[in-house]
Amino acid sequence: MGDFGVYAVIGVDGPPHRLLCADGSCRTSVAVPPDARQVVLFTSGPWGERICVNAELNDADRTPVTIGKLTPYNKCLSWEQWEEETWTDGVTLTVTLLGGNLVKADVSDPQPIQTVNENTPKCNTAPPAVRKVNGKRKREVTPKEVDEKVSNREKENESPTRTSKKMTPERKVKGQTHGGVKLFTNGGEATKAKGAAKGSAAVKEAAKPPLQNATRTNGRPAKTLKQTAPLVGPSGRWGQTLCPIDAQTVILIGGQGARMQFCKDPMWKLCTEAMSWVAAETLAEGPTPEARIGHTAVYDPDSRRIFVFGGSKNKKWFNDVHILDTQSWKWTMVEAQGKVPPLAYHSCSMFRGELFVLGGVFPRPNPEPDGCSDCLYIFDPHLSIWYQPIVTGDMPSPRSGHSACVMQERKIYMFGGWDTPVCYNDMYMLDLGLMEFSAVRTNGKAPSPRSWHGSAVLSDTKFLIYGGYNGNNALMDTFIFDTDTNSWTEVTHPQLSVPRAGHTVISMETAACLHHRDEEDGAERTTTRTLLVFGGGDNEGNFYSDLTTVPVDELLSGV
Repeated sequence: MGDFGVYAVIGVDGPPHRLLCADGSCRTSVAVPPDARQVVLFTSGPWGERICVNAELNDADRTPVTIGKLTPYNKCLSWEQWEEETWTDGVTLTVTLLGGNLVKADVSDPQPIQTVNENTPKCNTAPPAVRKVNGKRKREVTPKEVDEKVSNREKENESPTRTSKKMTPERKVKGQTHGGVKLFTNGGEATKAKGAAKGSAAVKEAAKPPLQNATRTNGRPAKTLKQTAPLVGPSGRWGQTLCPIDAQTVILIGGQGARMQFCKDPMWKLCTEAMSWVAAETLAEGPTPEARIGHTAVYDPDSRRIFVFGGSKNKKWFNDVHILDTQSWKWTMVEAQGKVPPLAYHSCSMFRGELFVLGGVFPRPNPEPDGCSDCLYIFDPHLSIWYQPIVTGDMPSPRSGHSACVMQERKIYMFGGWDTPVCYNDMYMLDLGLMEFSAVRTNGKAPSPRSWHGSAVLSDTKFLIYGGYNGNNALMDTFIFDTDTNSWTEVTHPQLSVPRAGHTVISMETAACLHHRDEEDGAERTTTRTLLVFGGGDNEGNFYSDLTTVPVDELLSGV
């Protein structure tokens, strides 16, 4: 117990400094020198009953720059200036130890580096204990790479997080005559419009999420939390994933909330019997995926594993594959063969044990704008290899923010999405037997063009589209598509009446809806398929943390 300590290395050549120890304070803050552009935080010694160490970098306005968490399974974090959009010369590191034998902070203890007194107003924002954040691991960076990254960063456009409200980007959707309203961006994936936007202000590429404020109010006092209390559910967010693993359990991964901050509680478990949430990040061993949005998470019932692929964080893009074994509750990162570009806002479907990744946004070196993909990549988990199959037919145009549903275990239906400045409402079908694409001619009133909508399979022949973003507003309408008749039907339901985009929609057999009589009656237990909707935002700065459940039978009854 006495050997436990929390240490920091500030700067590339800095020595390690002990910030917290077993018999010392449970919280401290230190000022990062202006010339230090890297911070490494780690623990040493037995953890005992200690739960985690929350860490947060704040700028001079007490706005979080980035966050992280040390756990018994993830004992090291690192932050680098060129990867954090809001890193300034006034950065402060605050660490808080949770669990174990804690004593009150003693700000009179001498610190090995310049410390900030906990009574100082700029440093009194301790992160909530339960808004748990994603620990991450990064490789060491050589001095040569440091110089190259800093040089490249100086050539890049200013991050939208540093712009004023007057500079909030605008865009128009094809077919609209009125000016676009504010489009929230995430700071690292904003790009210039393609040739269609010549002569206008820079239009943001399809990589930009629609739900994040492009402004930051300087000088706004941060709320001071006098004590930490467990969250009863996830914080408001968009861009996350929901992954059902059985009739009783759903796993929530990732997301980003207000003020463009990645969620401090990135992983939750939903127990469907009581529809209750349990913070789940510390439940799994191994290196957890770095905080991200625009990723995908797919469950393989045969191997009982969750596959997390891609996504983005500010100007960092991912093409990594992380696997969560739901039996051992252990994370592993795959060292895959083959090539797949970093992608975000793509679709990922599981078919015969392989991941089918369609579309998405990929980064290009400046000054070229980020581009959308029209390619299909397949990942084989058994061989840990990526490959591109030979695909024929009428290929869909490049896009991101679309949806994809596997129907009858032989077809993938791909709907909507956008590639700046066009937003789509077309439908394509990929025959998984023939590996052939075809455009689907639909009947009935089709959904308007949109991206970042939610979709879910309702039955063997029907799937649902709900909400989304059209380039100006979050949408609130709901449609069901019938693959037998290729027809759209608009449906209304009181629980699906809130404008939202960047949300997650799934359907599953839920234990919460089991109906049974006493065993004496001899009746068997039956399950009911349920639609679950979580999170998203309204493009007006509001981010949702609500969970909506709708029996699928109620939706199908109106079709």
